[in-house]
Amino acid sequence: MLDHERHWNSTGIKRLAGVDEAGRGPLAGPVVAAAVVAPLDLLESLITSAWRGLTDSKRLTDAKRRAFFVSITTTPGVLTGIGLCSPAEIDALNILRATHLAMARAVAALPSAPDHVLVDGLPVKGLPVPHQAIVGGDGASLLIAAASVIAKVTRDDLLLDLDRQYPHYGFADHKGYGTARHLDALRRHGPCPAHRRSFAPVAQTNLPFPVTNPSCDEHA
Repeated sequence: MLDHERHWNSTGIKRLAGVDEAGRGPLAGPVVAAAVVAPLDLLESLITSAWRGLTDSKRLTDAKRRAFFVSITTTPGVLTGIGLCSPAEIDALNILRATHLAMARAVAALPSAPDHVLVDGLPVKGLPVPHQAIVGGDGASLLIAAASVIAKVTRDDLLLDLDRQYPHYGFADHKGYGTARHLDALRRHGPCPAHRRSFAPVAQTNLPFPVTNPSCDEHA
């Protein structure tokens, strides 16, 4: 989990960031990206202690993710940045471009710019610094894994807040993904402003998009 971090450190890169996103596939809510920076000597210590077992957030339980989230955001010397794109931006840009923009915003939100970035997946257009794209990076880089946890927990909490306000969509259970319950709610209630209108299951609903709707609102 530190091979990539050690490689770039050996080339003289000291401020290395990991970047990942959460929420490309759901029908509702924003896409959220996170960036995490930490020096290699600190990572070498954390991987055998507080961050032991840190990996791709999808492979962790919610409890584990939240425990790592607290550690990542409270450990001295670890810097984080978060960026997101709203459903309206996703519809205007398309999900790929919106994801890239969220990642650029996450890097820009860091207290100071990194020298280089490790990104999960394929190359990203528009990052403000050079980067290396790593397919499966959230399971191969500790910094990317940390970013995946920050992005996932941040987005989950946005959907939990949405569910508390508008419980009949079931956002707390499916986090905006196209489950049977979510699709049934769309058929019965129609989409709300937090839904991604360009996504087929939303666009093809027979009910009209409301001008105002007490069922939901848009989360930026």
